[in-house]
Amino acid sequence: MKSLAQTVSCVIVLVAAAVAESLPPVPLPTATASTPGIVYVATLRNGFSMRFDHRQIIQETSRLFTTAEDDSFIDVATGDIVSLSQEQLPLPPPRAVAPTPPAVMDMKSVVAAASDKHLVDADLIDSVIRFESGFNPKAVSPKGARGLMQLMPDTAAKLGVKDSFDSQANVDGGTRYLRELLARYDNDLAKALAAYNAGPHRVEQYHGVPPYHETRAYVAGVIRDFNRKKLAARKAQPKKTTPAKPPQNAAKPATTSVPGS
Repeated sequence: MKSLAQTVSCVIVLVAAAVAESLPPVPLPTATASTPGIVYVATLRNGFSMRFDHRQIIQETSRLFTTAEDDSFIDVATGDIVSLSQEQLPLPPPRAVAPTPPAVMDMKSVVAAASDKHLVDADLIDSVIRFESGFNPKAVSPKGARGLMQLMPDTAAKLGVKDSFDSQANVDGGTRYLRELLARYDNDLAKALAAYNAGPHRVEQYHGVPPYHETRAYVAGVIRDFNRKKLAARKAQPKKTTPAKPPQNAAKPATTSVPGS
């Protein structure tokens, strides 16, 4: 019985092999161009599978191209392919779109516009901004002052500044306020800066710069920075050259007049 069973099994295997060899080749794509988003999978008789993009039939050989181009391929006997399937390629991840950088505020133009409008030296405005906010348009102090020139909400409202974080509006309002303080104290820069920092009522209370360490350091720092800018600008100017004076014993220029004429 055991020998009979083994004989039957061998016959079945041989018949299966003969049937498999007599089966027609599995229909495969004959396109010479790749199909977007699709990859084909050919399963071979030996159990291996191969992914390919498109194929070309050359007599009894299937040339499986692994990419959309025709420069990379594998030749396989068409009869060795027992099944064919296709897979949908995953969609590529969306391309990351770089955020649009915010428009760079031209600080020099903003300061120059405020300077021309309110007749305040541009270097002075720049120095005040440096000590008030360090050129941070979103700066907020512990007391609630906001923006480049650190306007308090009530001061901003009086100046008509609706958004203290708007650099142009903030600098325009702060420069206007500084101009008013300079006029109030007869262009006494120290008093005007002290009033800008501590409030006009404190300047009037102490008849000058209040004895606050913060205010005194602020006034001295702004004036020092302002003077530094002016000194640097003066040094950068080309020196004027004066014509050399002729020596005292130089001969007088000759004349064309004739004596006695």
